[in-house]
Amino acid sequence: MKVPEIVHEPRLYQLAAAGQAADAAICVQPIPYVAACLDSVGWPDGGRWFFPVVKGASALGLAAAPRWPGLARFTAIMLTLYFSVAVGMHVRARDLRLNFAAASSMLVFYAALAATGPRVSSPAASS
Repeated sequence: MKVPEIVHEPRLYQLAAAGQAADAAICVQPIPYVAACLDSVGWPDGGRWFFPVVKGASALGLAAAPRWPGLARFTAIMLTLYFSVAVGMHVRARDLRLNFAAASSMLVFYAALAATGPRVSSPAASS
């Protein structure tokens, strides 16, 4: 099966980076919807600092796709692991509604990016 060319497009990684950056921003002082989601899976209040840090770092890693495709792919691999845990937490909490669907969708998206990686435009880009 041939992989669609868009999966290798560095701009897709940059678009994903924008999404991660926005998500990081709303997790700094979680908006009520995000706080309710974290409550539903039992994530403790004291550990919520973790989310803006991880999401901000992932935004930087994904945004690096044109210059450092290896870093972007590594970031996609780490996000695949992150969303695997998120899906597992939703299953454990029996929260199988919208938040589960969102986490599952992101898991599939980042798994596709991790499996393929961004296009390497030149030998210098991979260093």
